[in-house]
Amino acid sequence: MTANFPAYLSVTREQLGQGTPVKIRIGGDMAALAEDMARDMCDTLLVADRAQHPLTIIAPVGPVDQYPILADMINRQRIACQELMIINMDEYLSDDGQWIDVDHPLSFRGYMNRKFYDLLDPDLAPLTENRVFPDPRDPAGVQRIIDDRGGVEVTYGGIGINAHMAFNEPEESVEIDEFATRPTRALELSPHTRTINANTIGGEISVIPRCAITVGMKEILGSKRLRFYCNRPWQSAVVRRVLHGPLTAACPASLLRTHLDATLTIADYVAAPPDIRLR
Repeated sequence: MTANFPAYLSVTREQLGQGTPVKIRIGGDMAALAEDMARDMCDTLLVADRAQHPLTIIAPVGPVDQYPILADMINRQRIACQELMIINMDEYLSDDGQWIDVDHPLSFRGYMNRKFYDLLDPDLAPLTENRVFPDPRDPAGVQRIIDDRGGVEVTYGGIGINAHMAFNEPEESVEIDEFATRPTRALELSPHTRTINANTIGGEISVIPRCAITVGMKEILGSKRLRFYCNRPWQSAVVRRVLHGPLTAACPASLLRTHLDATLTIADYVAAPPDIRLR
């Protein structure tokens, strides 16, 4: 008997993105993508600096390897980033609905401090008040900042195992237009998200927080540009579903196809069709 797999799984490397407005870039391994992402972020900073335009970006903690590279680029090129506004996508929450402690080993705030802000020359680093994470005490604060700053120039990010963007988890019974307007909010993480996130810490699912606060689809899709990166082998099937499966709230990143300036950069092994077999 021949297995009845979704048709999008057979999309070849050359066919990726065909028939969609999403620009596909393929090249290299995890290290190459980190370098590429850091370079794109640095170029965006340079353009804004030359134009003397206050820059606002939404940025992930996942992918993560680009941040030390970017810090080194900023320091070497002496790029003034004091007015740069970085809105990070999300943060884990404790059982009482508040940010986990910044010293928690899984804190995204702590990671940004260790691997980016603390590596910058203090004379170049963004002002403390410009280092923003969505706050469960005031989720609407993110949109107020965006409005005050005149919009988001670029949203950078990755795509989860269930095709989430930031922590905007799939919603099976929601119409796509409604899903696209989901704002910054606290939510419960799906079992898929907690399982794949446990993969990076030795597989202990129990230590992955059950809730998080996330920048919404509204803020992401409202950005002028979307620049997403996929560097994990398991994303081979995910990107095919995102680009060539149904456009639906059940596949949040499929909404990349509704944006006028979206680019998806993927590693060589992600571009290869998934090898579906026992081994």
